[in-house]
Amino acid sequence: MSKTLFIKNLIKTVLLLCACLLLASASCTAQSRKNLESKRKQLLRDIKIANNLLETTTRSKAAALNRLYTLRSQINKREELIQLLNDELTLVDSNIIRTKGVVDALNEDIDNLEKEYGEMARQAYRQKTNNSKLLFIFSAKEFNQAFKRWQYIKQYDRFRQKQAELIVQTKETLSSKINTLDKQRQEKELLIVETEAQAAQLVIEKENKNKILKTIQKDEKRIRADLTSKRRSHNQLNDAIEDIIRTEIAINRKKARNPEARRKKNTKTTQKSKPSESRPEAKHLSKTFTANRGRLPWPVKKGIITGHFGNQPHPTLKKIQITNNGIDIQTAPGASVRAVFNGEVSGVQFIPGFNYMAIIKHGKYYTVYSNLEEVTVNKGEWVKTNQNIGRLSIDEKSNTSEVHFEVWNGKKRMNPVRWIGR
Repeated sequence: MSKTLFIKNLIKTVLLLCACLLLASASCTAQSRKNLESKRKQLLRDIKIANNLLETTTRSKAAALNRLYTLRSQINKREELIQLLNDELTLVDSNIIRTKGVVDALNEDIDNLEKEYGEMARQAYRQKTNNSKLLFIFSAKEFNQAFKRWQYIKQYDRFRQKQAELIVQTKETLSSKINTLDKQRQEKELLIVETEAQAAQLVIEKENKNKILKTIQKDEKRIRADLTSKRRSHNQLNDAIEDIIRTEIAINRKKARNPEARRKKNTKTTQKSKPSESRPEAKHLSKTFTANRGRLPWPVKKGIITGHFGNQPHPTLKKIQITNNGIDIQTAPGASVRAVFNGEVSGVQFIPGFNYMAIIKHGKYYTVYSNLEEVTVNKGEWVKTNQNIGRLSIDEKSNTSEVHFEVWNGKKRMNPVRWIGR
């Protein structure tokens, strides 16, 4: 075998090995798998919360609609989880195919390396037997040529040694990839088992949902009466929120027209407040609130969303639309409610059907928290992110608590789901 051919084969082998290793450990694939696993864990936590709330909810006829909302949320999470598990299976299948390709390539590479090394070993043995190395050196016509031949023989021996080392390294890499392949196959089997278990649980939950629907349909008269009462309470809540925000905007405009009065008031506020409690300007507060879009904490420590923003059909009453200016989060009975961001309490008011309601101003933004049994903050008070502002009331019929949460940009209603993190 010539020196040039040997070097080419060696370079080809090294490049193939590097390419295989890079392909097998592609960072984008690893990141995708990590993201899927993270989402799966979150969905499992959400399903567990929903299940605990269902166990807490009273199994009475009056609480049937409440149970339906919770169960519907749980089913949605379960379906999302099954889809996520299928996505993970697809990714694992892809990884298995890729890893198997690397294993096949490494096996082929080892065969080629061992054949080349065997040929080199045979040539070396023949040279050693007939002293062809010495003959090759001493048959040179001059000293420089003899020296170059001696260097070539040394280089050839080094290449042969590297070839042997490369065979060992490639076999080690092959063994590692085979282990990886076995783990990926085990992961696939576990994912299949979990997917089947989730699918079976989903069937049970849908059957329970249908049973609850039949119960509710028999009680349509009471459901319609409750809906009428809730709409009346919803309108009162909306009017109260708009009045408070409208008053705040009017005060801010008045301050903007009279900067001297604003300066004096700010001086008084600064004198009364401790340095750590100094309040940022409205523009800065609005900017930081906007910057935290999608990352704001939930108004409760844990819970599930049972009522979504906007218009949606009633779950049981045909041709009836429900309007929701925010979201409803069901949580543990009597749970604490927290401010989602730094701000000033703009108002606290009692609304029949929604109990106490608190509004916090964050520059030009406002967050609304209602269904509070008690409020522990007062109008004009400065609150911080995650500070407790009150405690939720408990529905006597269902033994559950639910916070109604809204986000406003001035007079415009926003979808809170796009603001809170998950």
